[in-house]
Amino acid sequence: MNFPLLSLMIWLPLVGAGLMFVTQGNEIVAARNARWIALWTSLIVMILAIVMLLGFNPAAHDFQFTETAHWIPQFHVAYRLGVDGISLFFVALSALLTPIAVLASWRETRRVRDYMAAFLLLETMTIGMFCSLDFLMFYMFFEGVLIPMYVIIGVWGGERRVYAAIKFFVYTLAGSLLMLLALVWMWHNAGTTNMIVLMHTPIPPHIQDWLFLAFLASFGVKAAVWPLHTWLPDAYGEAPLPGTIMLAAVLSKMGAYGFLRFSLPMLPQASAYFAPLMFVLGIMAVIYISFAALAQTDMKRMIAYSSVAHMGLIVVGIFTFTVEGIEGALFQMVSHGLVIAALFLCVGVLLARGHSLRLDQLGGLAARMPVYAAFLMLFVMANVGLPGTSGFVGEILVMIGAIQVNFWVALLTGTGMILSVAYMLVLTRRVLFDHARGIASALIDDISGREWAMLAPLAILVIVLGFIPNGLTFAFNNAVKDLVHAHMSALGQAHLAMAKP
Repeated sequence: MNFPLLSLMIWLPLVGAGLMFVTQGNEIVAARNARWIALWTSLIVMILAIVMLLGFNPAAHDFQFTETAHWIPQFHVAYRLGVDGISLFFVALSALLTPIAVLASWRETRRVRDYMAAFLLLETMTIGMFCSLDFLMFYMFFEGVLIPMYVIIGVWGGERRVYAAIKFFVYTLAGSLLMLLALVWMWHNAGTTNMIVLMHTPIPPHIQDWLFLAFLASFGVKAAVWPLHTWLPDAYGEAPLPGTIMLAAVLSKMGAYGFLRFSLPMLPQASAYFAPLMFVLGIMAVIYISFAALAQTDMKRMIAYSSVAHMGLIVVGIFTFTVEGIEGALFQMVSHGLVIAALFLCVGVLLARGHSLRLDQLGGLAARMPVYAAFLMLFVMANVGLPGTSGFVGEILVMIGAIQVNFWVALLTGTGMILSVAYMLVLTRRVLFDHARGIASALIDDISGREWAMLAPLAILVIVLGFIPNGLTFAFNNAVKDLVHAHMSALGQAHLAMAKP
C-alpha cells in the first residue's frame, strides 16, 4: 500500500486545529499553545511537501501519489487524490506560505486560538482542492475555503471588515453555484465525478459553451478576472495582513488552476471559441487595473491592484493554448505567489512599527531601514519582471506564447510590463527615497529575526527561480504538453466531424 502522503498533508492541519481546543490552560497559555501548534503543524506539512517535490517524477505522464477509496459508490463518487506537474507546485506553495502566515500572525492577541485554527483549516481546504481528482471533492474544498477566509476577514479585519467579508462571500458563492450546476450536468452526462474520466468524455459543442460560462463565473471571481474583480480591493484592504497574503498568493491561483484543470481539457471547443473574450478580459486587467494601481495613495491597495494586473497576464497565457504560454502562466502563478506574499509582508513590517500606509506619509526608509529597503527593492524588481528574478521568466514565456497567437495580443499584454514599472517605481520612490514624513522620520528598528525568517526564504526562491527556472518548467513540461496535445486533438476531431457531409 502506498504511503498516504497527500491525505496526511490535507488532514494534518485539521488535526492541529482540533488539538488547539483540547489543550488546557488560561487564555494566555492557550494563545501561546495555539501559536506553536499552528507553526509546528504547518512546518510538518511543509516538510511533507518537500518530500512530495523530491519524490515527484517529472518524466511521468500520469498523476502521482494517487489515493483512492470508496465514498459514495452508488453515485460513483470516490475519495480520489493525486498530483501532476500542473498541481504540484500549488500544493507546495500553499504548504510554504501557511507557516509564513502563521509567523506574520504571531503578535495577534484577539482570540488567538480561533485565529490560528482558521489558518490551519484554510490550509486543509487549499491543499485538498489542488489534490482532488473527484469533481465533488474539488467542489467541497473549493467552497470550503470560503468559511475560514470569511471568518478571518470578518472577525480580525479592518473597520469595514463585515462589508468586505460579505462581499467576498457573496461574489464567490454566487459564481460557484453556477459551477455546481455544471457539475451536476457533467455527472448526469458521464455517470461519474471522476475528473480523469471527465477529461476524456465528449460533450456536445452547444453544451460546452454554457458549461464554460458557468466555470468562468466561478473561476473568474476567484482569479479576480476583470470585471469580476471588484470584491478584491475591499477584501485585500480590510483583511488582516496574513489573510491578505493567503488571498493574493494562494486563493487567487485557485481560479486560474480551475481553467487549466476543467475548461481547457473538458471543454476544448468552448475554450477555443471564448479565447478572444478571455484575451480581452486579460488585457483589460493588465492595462486598466495598472492605471488604477498608479492612482492609489495607499501602499497596500497599490500592491493589491498590482496583483489583479498580473492575474490578467496569467489568463492571457492560459488561453494561448501553446506550451510556452501555459508554462509561462504556471511559472508566473508560482512566482506571483512568492512575490506578492513578500510585498504584503513588507507592508506588514511597516504596520508593526506603527507606520501609516499612505504614500504621502512615508519616505526616507532606505536610510533608516537599509535591510528592509533591500528586500523591498528585490521584490519590486521581481514584480516588474526584471531579468534574474522569477518574475521575468513567466512574463517572457507568456509573451512568446501570445505572439504565436496574435501580435496585438502580445503587444497589448506587454504594456503591463511597462505600466508595472511605472507604478512600482512610484511606490519605491515614495516609500524609500522621498523626504521622510511623520513617523517615518523617527528612529526605527530594521527588520527583526522573525521578519528575516519570513522574507529570506522568499527572496532566495525568487532569485534561484530567476536564474534556474528549469526546476519548475521541467516538472510541469510533460503535463502541459499533454494538455495542449489533448486540446488540439479534440479541436481537430471536432473540425473533421463538422466537415463530414
